[in-house]
Amino acid sequence: MQVMQIHKYCWLAMLGWSLAVSLPLSAQDAAPASADGSWLIPEIALAAADAAAVREPSSADAWGGARTGAEATLSDRVVSYAIEASLDPDAHTVHGQQRLTWRNRSAQPVGSVYLHLYLNAFEGPGSLFFTEQRERGFGFRSEVPIEDGEWGYTELKRVEQGGVTVPWQFVHPDGGPDSDHTVVRLDLPEPVAAGASTTLEIDFFNQLPRVIARTGYFGSFHLVAQWFPKVAVLELPGERGATAPRWNAHAFHLHSEFYADFGLFDVRITVPEGYRVGATGELQGVPAIADGKATWHFVQGDVIDFAFTADRRFAEPLVGYYEGEGSPKVTVQVLYPPEYASNAAPVLKATIDSLGYFSRTLGAYPYRTVTAVIPPYNAGEAAGMEYPTFFTADSYDDVTPGTLNAHGLDFVTIHEFGHGYFMGLLASNEFEEPMLDEGLNEYWNNRMLSERGQGVPMANRLLKRLGFNAQFPQFQAERMGAMLREPADGIGANSWERMSSGSYGSVYSRTATVMRDLEAQLGREATERAFKAYYARWSFRHPSIADLRETLAEVSGQRTLVERVFAQQVYATGKVDDRIAEFDSEEDLPQPGTQLSDGKRTELDSDAIEKQVSDTRKAWKKANPDASEGTGPYPYFTRVLIARQGVAVPQTLRVTFADDSVETVQFDGAQRWQRFSWSKPVRAVSAQLDPEQHHYLDVSKADDGRTLEPDKTLSRRWSSDAAAVLQNLYALLVTL
Repeated sequence: MQVMQIHKYCWLAMLGWSLAVSLPLSAQDAAPASADGSWLIPEIALAAADAAAVREPSSADAWGGARTGAEATLSDRVVSYAIEASLDPDAHTVHGQQRLTWRNRSAQPVGSVYLHLYLNAFEGPGSLFFTEQRERGFGFRSEVPIEDGEWGYTELKRVEQGGVTVPWQFVHPDGGPDSDHTVVRLDLPEPVAAGASTTLEIDFFNQLPRVIARTGYFGSFHLVAQWFPKVAVLELPGERGATAPRWNAHAFHLHSEFYADFGLFDVRITVPEGYRVGATGELQGVPAIADGKATWHFVQGDVIDFAFTADRRFAEPLVGYYEGEGSPKVTVQVLYPPEYASNAAPVLKATIDSLGYFSRTLGAYPYRTVTAVIPPYNAGEAAGMEYPTFFTADSYDDVTPGTLNAHGLDFVTIHEFGHGYFMGLLASNEFEEPMLDEGLNEYWNNRMLSERGQGVPMANRLLKRLGFNAQFPQFQAERMGAMLREPADGIGANSWERMSSGSYGSVYSRTATVMRDLEAQLGREATERAFKAYYARWSFRHPSIADLRETLAEVSGQRTLVERVFAQQVYATGKVDDRIAEFDSEEDLPQPGTQLSDGKRTELDSDAIEKQVSDTRKAWKKANPDASEGTGPYPYFTRVLIARQGVAVPQTLRVTFADDSVETVQFDGAQRWQRFSWSKPVRAVSAQLDPEQHHYLDVSKADDGRTLEPDKTLSRRWSSDAAAVLQNLYALLVTL
């Protein structure tokens, strides 16, 4: 019976392959049943190599529909991973056995599945990761070079389905080099029927690289991430713009991150006795000791990934707790090496504060654990990375409160925790729509720091002792990285089709600035209400950019504004550059010339006008001895010219006059300029564009304001800022 089944499916596979190479994709998708009722397995397309921001909202029942809280599990679990892993910390290797159970959510049988082997990005110069770095001239993080013997890779040793060997081959979904091995296709001996599940038994071997790009080792420290064969996501019609079933299985690009289904992880990690392990999820009891080795057992449901760290040098963890409405009691632990003991308490505090802030402003944190890891000295490439319930912070020698180092440690800790929401709970597609994770997280990160009263310090410890405590407001500092003057790519672009590494980096700062400007126009209450709805509707469901847009528009009630911002900044690249080009306010005096009165023409020459003006002014001054400067017997004619060199944004112009009266007008259109004028009995003293500071995307805020008397405020501020930068530079040089 088993032999007959194998022969039948081999025949079907060959016939399916023949159809696949001879039929167009639409014909493949519509393949009919065979005469005996067996399915000729249709080929399921891969997501497009240039896939980016989705424009069509997902259907209401996408990913099983919004979670109500009454379900048995937080997510509609698609996968289950049972993994046994043994770490050799001297050879920096992992031997793994994995039981992967995957459920076919589609309405058709599935004959092939795709696995990510992310670690192969670091196997050598032929990977897509290194090819993009070399051919595009892109940079990445600190760009620590890999030396001889420091490469990393994954090898599949065995893949079986029901005891039958599964054939597999490397594929290149995004047209990368044949030498890239980060995606593999498994052709199943037994297709998975609609709604059914299959289990794959997989043995694999990892050689970890010297710590690079989110994973690896340094000395006895190991960050083991993106290390196990991970099944790709099968998207269905109505999900993230899909119109037919498709595999979302992009290769590991230089600047891409990840995308995965929700599921259950049950992982046993064996390390030498004396090593401490931290990981995604909850530790099950105490480690089991046998033959000089310890096996740590972690379980976590309703997450999309699993990572762990192991080091014999970790100190006793620093532990704290969070208890908030809607959340279980959360145990927070910080793992740290002895040299960075001073960093542990600030990281613990920032993590617990983040639990409170994100829970209040987005939605309750649903898991029971958070583990924060401070990497050791010389392992900075492992810093600042996020995984479900588990992240790595940064590390500094000196974290004196109020210094740039202390701010940096807080910033990274809050940011990496925040990924637990945007990368983890919402689980957006970081390949195709990085703004939904990196960008929104950066925005929420800046919101939290701003509400804590934290700006970016400009003083080191020495300058603070001298009383210098200047700060840049958080969002003002953030806008500096937003490519304001020459934005290259819309923030909705994918992670790999970018003009430069700087353009990918702008996903963080530009998205944060765009969303900050949108909030300034929608209002804080409406914005927070909309984001709470976004979290409630789309947590555990993989939203798209279109789903974010629709939620913001619907809940805020300001659809026109939201759709314009997305059209200009998300789906396109729009520079904002409005300025006051001209501003003057002059007395409207009688002018020489002829005039006709009662049929007679008379002339007022310059001398007569001059005398008339003089006499009128004297009489007015005598009658108004206490009149303010800028008032008089004649009206003043005030003109303001606004020049627009970017996209149209709703602008406000506020003109203040000598008697403290104000004229406010709106400018909102595609025209390149607009002139406003007033005739009033008083002189104008100042004109201010965007007085409420709604538009941080504006190329320069310095040209938004004009006064008729010289205003040295800006020059004094620039001088002060320049002096502060120089002082910091001199202080730094002294320490080198």
